[in-house]
Amino acid sequence: MSRLIELNNVNKYYKLNKSESLHVLKNINFKIEKGDFLIIMGKSGSGKTTLLNLLGMLDSFDDGEYLINGKNVIGLNEVERSSLRNEIMGFIFQQFHLIDSLTIGQNVELPLLYKGGVPKKERENLVNKYLDLVGLKNKKNRMPSELSGGQQQRIAIARAMINNPAVIFADEPTGALDSETGIEIMEMLKKLNDEKKTIIMVTHDRDLAKYANKIIIIKDGVASEVNDYVID
Repeated sequence: MSRLIELNNVNKYYKLNKSESLHVLKNINFKIEKGDFLIIMGKSGSGKTTLLNLLGMLDSFDDGEYLINGKNVIGLNEVERSSLRNEIMGFIFQQFHLIDSLTIGQNVELPLLYKGGVPKKERENLVNKYLDLVGLKNKKNRMPSELSGGQQQRIAIARAMINNPAVIFADEPTGALDSETGIEIMEMLKKLNDEKKTIIMVTHDRDLAKYANKIIIIKDGVASEVNDYVID
């Protein structure tokens, strides 16, 4: 495997007032190889979602080095960061974040519209392909409110995949689902990982650790890599 992401001594602070700051991520160091299934775990407020947002360039950091494919993102402006996000990253969230006023097909198509330059026929073919991949091509013209939570999350996976990203970020993707549906979603992510997609996922559910080949535990802003899925 080859290196996809590297963090070196990354720190993140939240300013509380003029004289005080909260040190939420402390000297974070780890590497993610292409094809990894990394799970980030930790208690509520530990900094795990902040770390995921930083990795997805949805949030900034204060010092340190963040390399993607060997390129330091700290030198990128917001347009360049947005372009890189859309080019190599897909996102799945706990609350799905589907747009209620758009059909399922239109929701899945959105990243292609943001990307620009993709002909309408190609967009249509890709929407059909990824809806078929998650088993919901027959729901293309339905509205999000007509689908179950599990179906909505599968639509979110199709949307995350449509740009063929190098890495998928998943923030508590099973958190709003019952356990059986959650397993279905995890098996779908594992299948994508088996097909060499890199997955970076935040969860508080220890039972999901078995899907990962790497686990990072965040405690009080400090990240530690653990082995053999032994989590205390």
